[in-house]
Amino acid sequence: MELEQLKIFDDDRNQIGVASRKDVHRIGYWHEAFHCWFISKEEGTDYIYLQHRSETKKDYPNLLDITAAGHLLADETVKDGIREIKEEIGIDVLYDELVPLGIIHYCVIKENFIDKELANAFLYISDHTFDDFTLQAEEVSGIVKATFNDFAKLWLGEKETIKVKGFKQNKAGDKILIEENVGRDKFVPHQPSYYKSIILKIIERIE
Repeated sequence: MELEQLKIFDDDRNQIGVASRKDVHRIGYWHEAFHCWFISKEEGTDYIYLQHRSETKKDYPNLLDITAAGHLLADETVKDGIREIKEEIGIDVLYDELVPLGIIHYCVIKENFIDKELANAFLYISDHTFDDFTLQAEEVSGIVKATFNDFAKLWLGEKETIKVKGFKQNKAGDKILIEENVGRDKFVPHQPSYYKSIILKIIERIE
């Protein structure tokens, strides 16, 4: 995976070449990603779905994250990014079913890791249940949901913790139901500005 080839960009978003995923994060090149957030409406309440990253992930293990996401390879278009949904969580989605949220750029730096992403973000209005998810065990260990209102309040600084419920998958492949309270420290540390931007964009689409 570290040798995957990604398109790289300068600070003005001009493509300047191709580099390995390892070098992209070591040197800090801007690169493209695909992000898809699942939202569902259940009995009049909007819920947002989050993946629980596997404990074996090199980056940000055991944290909550975007429903499905990944890097776009050098030979891929944004449309090709839809493969991440099927690969990670086992849901078949057509590109035309996605609601574009735009490109969000952000940078996260920690120790020897620089993540400068041009995130092609999308919304998917889902009617799936937890039983419909088939997880890619080496990537994703669970799926949970929170009310979108709580999620928004968490990242807008109006709540310190929120309730999530869903399932985690054990090594035997069994789904174990969970319900717990989580704070911002349990999420992948995308910039707060990224979360706030996503929230505002989703609100525009669902209201």
